[in-house]
Order: sequence, then C-alpha cells, then structure tokens
Amino acid sequence: MNYNLHDCIGSRFRRISRIIDAYFRVEAKKFGITENQMTIMFALYSMGKVAQHKIGDNLALEKSTVSRNLRHLEKNGYVVRDDAYHPEVDLTPKGKNLVLELIPLWEKVMSELVKKLDITVFDFIAEVEKKL
Repeated sequence: MNYNLHDCIGSRFRRISRIIDAYFRVEAKKFGITENQMTIMFALYSMGKVAQHKIGDNLALEKSTVSRNLRHLEKNGYVVRDDAYHPEVDLTPKGKNLVLELIPLWEKVMSELVKKLDITVFDFIAEVEKKL
C-alpha cells in the first residue's frame, strides 16, 4: 500500500469541513437555522431568484439536501418556491433581512478563522478547487 489510511484526502477534508462548520453553526443556531441553511440563503442572496437545482450545482450539494433545507427555510418564511416542475426559489423580505443580520456574524467567524489559519489559506483553497 502506497498511502496510510490516516492520510485519506477525502476523510481529512471532511474532518476539516466539520470543524469549520462548527464555528458557523454556533452563529446560525441563534437564528434557528443550520450552517447549510445559512449557506443556501447566502447563495440565494448572491444569485437572486434561481432554479432550485442551480443552488445544488453552485454549492455542490445533493438534490435531497437542498430540498430538505429549503423546506425548513420555506416553513419559516425565509424563502419562497414556485410550483413548477423545476421550481425557482427566492428569498422573501424576511429571508433577506435575516441574511443582513447574519453577514456581520459570518464576517466575525471568517476573521477568526483567517487569523487562525493565515491568509494564505485562501490561495490554497482556490488552488485545490481549480485542480479538482
């Protein structure tokens, strides 16, 4: 065997992702949402009204994950979906207001993480994304 099982790239990136998600989870939880739901709301804020499948494409999320999270956000009045075969999704005014409340908290967490990781982490992440 050429590699140690401990060195599995996928496993290590998932572990890092879970550690980082925990930072954002603390802030999102204050508003009764998950970090995935916060990410989806941020994507909608940036993209505007969009076909539901494009959210998953943009965030590399499974269709079922997007649907489950959108149901929760819709139930709480943060997003609206139409009834089309390929539904379009948009933030409601309540959802946009929540995003505006979350952004400063997100920036605080980002600053904390950048301070811990060093600014060069952005270059590394961009390079990994580009190569994959």
